[in-house]
Amino acid sequence: REDFKIRQLTPQDLEQYNDLCRYAFQVTEKTLAESGWEDEDIKQSKFPVLERASVLGCFDGNSLVSQFAVYPLEMNVFSKIYSVGFVTSVATYPEYAGLGLMKKLMRKSLIAMRERKQSLALLYPFSIPLYRKRGWEIISDKISYRIRDTQLPKGIEAPGYVRRVSWDNDDFKQLHTQFARQTHGCLFRSSLAWDEYWRWEEDDTTAAVYYRKNGVPSGYVVYLIKDDIMYIKEMIYLDMEARKGLWKFIAAHESMVNEVKGNTYFGEPIAFTLYDSEIKEAIRPYIMGRIVDVRDFLSSYPFQKGEEDCEVTFHVRDDFLEWNNTSFTIRVRDGKGEFAEKAEKEKSPASYEIGLTIGTLTTLLLGYKRAPELFKLERIDASAEAVRRLDGLIIREKPYISDYI
Repeated sequence: REDFKIRQLTPQDLEQYNDLCRYAFQVTEKTLAESGWEDEDIKQSKFPVLERASVLGCFDGNSLVSQFAVYPLEMNVFSKIYSVGFVTSVATYPEYAGLGLMKKLMRKSLIAMRERKQSLALLYPFSIPLYRKRGWEIISDKISYRIRDTQLPKGIEAPGYVRRVSWDNDDFKQLHTQFARQTHGCLFRSSLAWDEYWRWEEDDTTAAVYYRKNGVPSGYVVYLIKDDIMYIKEMIYLDMEARKGLWKFIAAHESMVNEVKGNTYFGEPIAFTLYDSEIKEAIRPYIMGRIVDVRDFLSSYPFQKGEEDCEVTFHVRDDFLEWNNTSFTIRVRDGKGEFAEKAEKEKSPASYEIGLTIGTLTTLLLGYKRAPELFKLERIDASAEAVRRLDGLIIREKPYISDYI
């Protein structure tokens, strides 16, 4: 149909935007009441989104029938700060499904991201196969764990102390910024991201900060105690002292709870770090990503230092964004890459060619999967030597992504 109109949403579209979100994600009056929210509170909380985020909507006449929002954020990629777009509020009324509306909104949004120099897009997928068809790929995991009270660590020593603080405490929020600066994959939380972080939390949710002996904060834990269970929403730490101090604090609740349930996003199970490792853990895919502009992303990308100079050609297949559907030759020297047209005229002794999709390139460059793994899965077309050299160029660290916008 040609009578569908796509345009940027404004605060005047707030009511329709909110109605579509609530319908698509089944946020009922009961849900709101249980979380201490009212419908008017939700509307007002979404008002800044339409002011500060980029939200495209598809209209049938005057009725909003599909939408696609992009939050502007910054992300640490191996100590380089990238401007990224976090996709959220993706929704279409069911009677308009199958008409290609979401595909059009996604493409227009990605084009706009490229114009804003947001070379990487992120989202929490409601359907992994659907997004994979559009060039997205898994880039991080969420690990859920359950620890019985008898399995909590004992005899931990830490010289500092823990203090419970308010949600808007400066030490608490600044700690996350410090953590993001030193943690690959971590997003820097804007005011919008912090609002989303607390949106559905209960009033009894508590933040506790670990302070070193000299009073310097170095870690925090966000938790809720309910029905004899301690729920850990998030725990971050700048060093091992803070980690020990926070687990000492958690273990101090042993007499109050029967078990501890929580989530971690470090990419590795926590069982090994506990003396009694027979805990229950579940790992599942969490965030998907997509490189929006390969050239722009590679221009700042930090390769592994220490490898000798080499030249790599990426033959990228991207059926959704044509500017990525080409070959990129990059000369890597001392951790920095230069595109072929900017490199020195002389050629390196060996040239390595790598064929892969945009999704595979994304998960590779973000460190979620290594080149040898992807090669065995037939996701990379290259010689064994090219895979070996490529593996040596990528820093081996999985992304930490805890935010769900």
